[in-house]
Amino acid sequence: MKRLTRFLLRGVSVLVILAVIILVLVFWYSEDKGSSPGQVFQTVAVSRGDFERSVSSTGTLAAVETVTVGTEVSGTVEKVLVDYNDRVTKGQVLAILKPDLFTAAVADAQGAVDQAVAGQELAKQELERNRPLFEQGYLSAQEFLPYRINADKAAAALASARAGLTRARTNLANATIRSPIAGTVIQRSIDAGQTVAASLNTPTLFIIAKDLAKMQIEAAVDETDIGQIRTGQQVRFSVQSYPEKTFAGQVRQVRLQPTTVQNVVTYTVIVAADNDQRLLLPGMTATVDFIVETAPNVLLVPNAALRFRPPAPNPAPAVMHPGKPKGSGGDRVFVLSADGSLRRVPVVIGSSDGQQTVITGDNLPERTPVVTGIKPEGSKPKSSFSLFGAMRGRPRR
Repeated sequence: MKRLTRFLLRGVSVLVILAVIILVLVFWYSEDKGSSPGQVFQTVAVSRGDFERSVSSTGTLAAVETVTVGTEVSGTVEKVLVDYNDRVTKGQVLAILKPDLFTAAVADAQGAVDQAVAGQELAKQELERNRPLFEQGYLSAQEFLPYRINADKAAAALASARAGLTRARTNLANATIRSPIAGTVIQRSIDAGQTVAASLNTPTLFIIAKDLAKMQIEAAVDETDIGQIRTGQQVRFSVQSYPEKTFAGQVRQVRLQPTTVQNVVTYTVIVAADNDQRLLLPGMTATVDFIVETAPNVLLVPNAALRFRPPAPNPAPAVMHPGKPKGSGGDRVFVLSADGSLRRVPVVIGSSDGQQTVITGDNLPERTPVVTGIKPEGSKPKSSFSLFGAMRGRPRR
């Protein structure tokens, strides 16, 4: 009895092994010998959505109006009364230069004025004293002329001295640096004890931004895209500090002066943007999208579908749309018929963003699969029996 049982068990095991071998052979044969030589097409469904065409660029954020505060006189900085980010009002004192030399210059100029006044008085008296003698003929015109000239010279000397006094007083007033506008200090370039020299180039002491609630972007737009930019155009931009947030702006100016760097020509476009939340800071790099065209709720097909050409010869005859003569060209896409053949459908195309194109008409309803290409031969999905293929050591195809 035990021998019979073992014999039956061995028989069952042999049958199982034979069944497995048969299945592997069948799979192998069907996989390698029975695959269809036909081509498999890639398709994408026609979609409906909002279309947008834009021009991308980068730029730098800056305050709309900034004023560089310098000095008209040379001297040593005695006090600095403001720092970075301080809010200042128009006329507020920002810094003071040591006034000693300027005060001395005012005193010297005042002395020159007093001396000129005295000289003018003396010249006037001599002129008036000799005038009757000239009128009565006791002095000739030649003898009277120096008195008149001295009076005129004294008057001119007094005017020059008074101008020198005004200049000295102005320099003394300029030793106190005041803010020309109300705004925010975004740069301070001096410290107490530093010497500043006013020459042909006025040194920069402070930079004040008038209103940081209004910002602008100086974007560099390539010459190939500048023709699509218009004043008043809507703009969308982002900054690296807030990658999840999108800001809005508007084109305020397209500057006509080109900039050429390594044979690349760009134009500067000024974009105005609100900064009520004070998130945008001067100097930030902005990624800018100029909205050139928008179209809501339109049919969209991928550009690959418009570029697709069926392989020649076409195994199935193309079914032309009524009214479209065969071979007349034009814009068209291909869809798969129920029997797997290609059917050519003419379309009327609109704008394109480089990835998708707007189409109009009733030839292609929404969700219609259009052909975009041919799948490569090795892209066929692997069978669940791939484990047996690995077991027999053959490369999968």
